[in-house]
Amino acid sequence: MDNHDVAQRILEEVGGKENISSLTHCFTRLRFVLKDKSKANKEVISNLEGVIQVVEASGQFQIVLGNKVEKIYDELMPMVGELEETNNDNGEKIGIGTKILNTVAAIFTPTVPAIAASGMLKGILAVAALIGLNMYGVDIKTYNTYIILNAASDALFYFMPIILARSAAKVFKTNDYIAMILGATLCYPAIVDLMTGENPVTLFGIGITQANYVSSVVPIIIAVFVLAYVEGFVKKIMPEVLKVIMVPTLSLLVMVPATLMIFGPIGIYFGNVVNWAYYYIMGLSPILLGAFIGGIWCVLVIFGAHRAIIPIGINDVAKTGRQNLLAFAGAANFSQAGAALGVFLKTKNKNLKTVAASATVTALFGITEPAIYGANLRLKKPMIYAVISGALGGALMGWGGSYGNAFANQGVLTIPVYAEAGTKAFVCYLLGCLIAFGGACIMTVVLGFKDLPEENAKKVQETLTDAVKEAINDDLVFEDSDLVVDSPVEGRTISLADVPDEVFASGAMGKGIAVYPSKGEIVAPMDATVSVLYPTMHAIGLTLDNGVEMLIHIGIDTVNLDGKFFEKHANVGEHLTKGQRIVSFDMQGIEAAGYDLTTSVIITNSNNYVAIGSTKDNHIETNSNLLFLLTNSAI
Repeated sequence: MDNHDVAQRILEEVGGKENISSLTHCFTRLRFVLKDKSKANKEVISNLEGVIQVVEASGQFQIVLGNKVEKIYDELMPMVGELEETNNDNGEKIGIGTKILNTVAAIFTPTVPAIAASGMLKGILAVAALIGLNMYGVDIKTYNTYIILNAASDALFYFMPIILARSAAKVFKTNDYIAMILGATLCYPAIVDLMTGENPVTLFGIGITQANYVSSVVPIIIAVFVLAYVEGFVKKIMPEVLKVIMVPTLSLLVMVPATLMIFGPIGIYFGNVVNWAYYYIMGLSPILLGAFIGGIWCVLVIFGAHRAIIPIGINDVAKTGRQNLLAFAGAANFSQAGAALGVFLKTKNKNLKTVAASATVTALFGITEPAIYGANLRLKKPMIYAVISGALGGALMGWGGSYGNAFANQGVLTIPVYAEAGTKAFVCYLLGCLIAFGGACIMTVVLGFKDLPEENAKKVQETLTDAVKEAINDDLVFEDSDLVVDSPVEGRTISLADVPDEVFASGAMGKGIAVYPSKGEIVAPMDATVSVLYPTMHAIGLTLDNGVEMLIHIGIDTVNLDGKFFEKHANVGEHLTKGQRIVSFDMQGIEAAGYDLTTSVIITNSNNYVAIGSTKDNHIETNSNLLFLLTNSAI
C-alpha cells in the first residue's frame, strides 16, 4: 500500500472523520482524540503496513508510524478536512491533570521540529567555533556569517512568545493573528527597554510589574487562554456588521493591558516557581535527579508525558541561557539506541534485526520511538536494560554538572552543545552517554531476551513435504494436529472468506472460521483468560491456556449498538473454565435492528502456527472441535 492507501485505511479504522475530535502529529506518531474509542479497530490498525504500534494514553489514540508520520498526516488532512468541534463526551472521564498535560503537549508539539532544527544549528555552530579556536586560533564568533547563522539558531527562543501564541491559539480556538500580536508586543524592542529599564513603568497611571518577556513561555500561554474567552464574549455582544473590525480591536484593547498588568507577571512568577523547584531538587541531589530523568524519560515518551516537562527546559534556557534537562534525557536516548543495537546483535529474527538496525540509527540522532516500539518495549527486557543504563548515565551527568547552552534535541549531532559546560561537565556528559549506550547494549546481548520466532508460517511451509503442503493448500482438517480448539458459539458454520466484512474475510486479522449463531451466547472454548472485552461487548479477546490467542467478533458493525442487546458475564483478566459463559445477546433484538449476526472466530496469532484448518461440519455446537492448529513440533 502507498501512503494514500494507508491513510485511507487508518481513517476508516478509527471510525471515520465523524469520530475524530482532533488530529495532530509529532515526530513519529499520529495523535487522535476520538469521540468514541470503541469504534477504533486497534488490532486492524496495528497490522497495517507501516504501523509500528498503536498506543492509547493520556486520552489519545496514538498510531506510531516512525519517519513516515508526516507523509501519512499530509495524506490524511485533506480526507479529514475541518473537524467538527465536540465536547468529547464519550463516557471516558479525563482528569484535570491529563487535560493539562494534553493541552501543554498540543501547544508544544508543533514547535518541536523548529526547536530541533534550532538546536541542531546551534550544535553545528558550536563545533565550528571549537575547531576555529583550537585548530586555527580564530574566533569565528565575530564573523558576519557566524552572527547571521547564530541569529537563526537563537530566533525561535528569542521570539518564543510569538511562536507559542500561534500554537496556543490553535489549541484554545481563538484568532491566530491577534494571539501573535500579543506575543509580538511582549518582544517589541520599546517594551523590552521599558521592562528592563530602571524607571518605574505605568499603564493608565497604574504601576505594572517589570519583567523581561523575551523568550518567556508561560505568560503568553495564559494570555492566549484568556483571549479565547474575551474574543468569544465580544463576538456574542457585537452586531454582525461590526464584528470584522471591532472584535479584534476590542480584544487587543483588553488583552494587551491585561497581559502586561496581570497575566504576564503571573506567568513569570509561575515560571520562576517551576525553575526554583527544579533547581531545588537539583540542589538536594543532582545525582538522583539525573538518574531519575535518565531512567524515566523514555518511559514518559511511551505515554507522551515527556512533552509536559519540556517547557521546564525551554524556560530554563530563557532564564539562565542553559539547561540540563535534555542532558539527562540524552542518557535515555543513547540507552535506547544501545538496547536496539543489542537486539540487532542478538536476535535471529531477520525482520526484527532489520527494524533494530534502523531504530539504532534513528535513536542516535534523537528519535527514539522506533527503537522503543519496534524492538525494546516489544521484547520487554531490552527496555528494562535501557532504563537501568539511562539512569546510570544520567546519574554521572548529574554528578558532573553537565548542561547545554541551548535547548537541543539529544543525539550525536548536538553533543557540542554540551561542550561549553567545562571539561569535567562535558567529559561526564560523554561518559554518561557512553555508559548508557554501552551498558544497554551489553546487558541486552549478555542477559538476553525472549526472541521472536525466527521463521513465520510462510517460511516453514516452504520446507514441508509435498503431502503436507497439499493438505495446507486444500485447507483440510488436521485430525492429527497437535492443537484443537473447540467452538465458543453454537450455529451454522461459514467460510471466513464469505464474511461480509473485508477485514475478516481478507484474513488480515488472522485465520479462522465464522458461525451464524443459533443460540445467543458465547462461552469459553477452552480454559482461557479474558484479554479483551469491549465495552460494547460485541468483541472478545481470549488467551487460551495453550497459548492460542482468539478473537470472537459477534455480528457485523454491531459496535454501533453500543452494548444494546448484549450482557456480559465475565471481566477482563478473569480466568475461565471451558464452557463458562462470557457474553449473552438477544438474537431477535439484534436482527430486528437490522444487523447481521455472523460471528467471526479468529486466531489472531496465526503466524505462530504452520497451518490452521477448520471443521467441515455445516453445524457446530459448543464443546465440539472447530479449529485445528499445526505447529512445528507436529511436522
